[in-house]
Amino acid sequence: VGILRLCVYAAITAESHGVVTAETIQKAFRQTEEGFTTLVSELWGSRPNMATVGTCCLVGVIYQQTLFIASLGDSRVVLGKKVGNTGGMAAMQLSTEHNANIEAIRHELKELHPNDPQIVVLKHGVWRVKGIIQVSRSIGDLYMKHAQYNREPINAKFRLPEPMNMPLLSANPTIISHPLHPSDSFLIFASDGLWEHLSNEKAVDIVHSHPRAVRFCPYFSVHQS
Repeated sequence: VGILRLCVYAAITAESHGVVTAETIQKAFRQTEEGFTTLVSELWGSRPNMATVGTCCLVGVIYQQTLFIASLGDSRVVLGKKVGNTGGMAAMQLSTEHNANIEAIRHELKELHPNDPQIVVLKHGVWRVKGIIQVSRSIGDLYMKHAQYNREPINAKFRLPEPMNMPLLSANPTIISHPLHPSDSFLIFASDGLWEHLSNEKAVDIVHSHPRAVRFCPYFSVHQS
């Protein structure tokens, strides 16, 4: 994950030439996915299970008082926002989640794969793409994107029967822009492991109540130009 963070950050800064747009962020995600695909291809003979490795990705960039959020998978960004002069805080979710347990995502997958009745499968109370993975977008997970990586010698639990209508997962991020306001106080970037236990409001309340414990991400890019 640390390497991925560096790759995305480097790709954004290399492509932007001082200007950040949704398009430059989109291109950075694409380059990161292509770089990982090249790595998997090079290691296929010695480490084929690299094709089953994947991760969610969540990126925040501030440029000229606009916050860009790009997301793949089911990590989440929540903004803590001051409410007037009351001293209270409001929680505002800024990211879109790509998880098969969300009805809209299941609908999206069914529209993309109308001839596959098993594109989403309910297993043990959890919806999964092809009964295997919850997220519908990620970096990596090439066994769900390219047929040449969904075969022996990868683990049998990842192999799908033919025909396979690839790609089943996407590396195309959802990107939103948010004009910053003086009442915007802080951002919480976290994976589903946190959000399974805390509501957006509870997380904002915890950060607001313990400001000295907040850690700042060194790769959160702030452009003042």
